[in-house]
Amino acid sequence: MKRYAFSLIELLIVIVIIGVVYTLAIKSFARVADATKQVTLVTLKGYLQSIPHENSVKLLCLDDCSSCDIFVDSKVDETFKGSFDNFLDSSIKVYRYDSYQGMQPIINEVYFNSEDVEEDICFSYSVDAKGVGEQVFVEYNKKVYDFTTYFEQTPVYNSLTDLVDIKEKSVNKVLG
Repeated sequence: MKRYAFSLIELLIVIVIIGVVYTLAIKSFARVADATKQVTLVTLKGYLQSIPHENSVKLLCLDDCSSCDIFVDSKVDETFKGSFDNFLDSSIKVYRYDSYQGMQPIINEVYFNSEDVEEDICFSYSVDAKGVGEQVFVEYNKKVYDFTTYFEQTPVYNSLTDLVDIKEKSVNKVLG
């Protein structure tokens, strides 16, 4: 007996499969597109916290900061490949604050790529499993970003001097 058509059940199964694949693809594309639209240095910590991870999630920019990758639990997440290209440039500077010595520039860590070749790190910022980010200050495009806050959006200052003044007032207030 020859069959000339598909049954209604077979057609419904195919439609459901196509719908699931379409939904997954659209969510993936939207996630990559949203990364470049909404992420700035002000929103970076919150964005990294929102990426599902078990141990840590890290933005790592190499050489002159023209290309950056997202590492989820120490592995490059290919979903974000190219999304953070030209996010920053080599003028970025990162500091820690010490109440005795003031602002101290941070020396970048060593990074070895998949071929075991050492590469220069321009900028990196990570968030751990509890959502706590690195306690640093970032100077970029004549603004200073304070990544030391826990529950607030990243404050922005006009200069390192303004930020140091606020930190010194906080230390003096604590010391009484």
